[in-house]
Amino acid sequence: QVQLVESGGGLVQAGGSLRLSCAASGCTFCSFAMGWFRQAPGKEREFVAAISWNGGRTISASSVKGRFTISRVNAKKTVYLQMTSLKPEDTAVYYCAADPSLERLLLKPDYWGQGTQVTVSS
Repeated sequence: QVQLVESGGGLVQAGGSLRLSCAASGCTFCSFAMGWFRQAPGKEREFVAAISWNGGRTISASSVKGRFTISRVNAKKTVYLQMTSLKPEDTAVYYCAADPSLERLLLKPDYWGQGTQVTVSS
């Protein structure tokens, strides 16, 4: 079973940048699609971005397209979310997710991290 641990969240001013990291344990990470979701208080969890196991395909939500970039370094068993031009509406708990299938990841991932808080002030 893969375990995911997020880091890099914090408080940032609008227009600023943050890079989130998600470290996975075990070699099973190497063949998993990975992604990020977020959830604000009182709102449903929403998809942010995903990346295939080999990094050849990425998908991002329209709300973050052009501002957020997902990447991975499989040798480090780590996936990143580089966030720029942050807006107050980006405030949420960000969760790392993994699944053997990219398509299933978008629907219902098999594995979740504990989440990391991102707060963007105006």
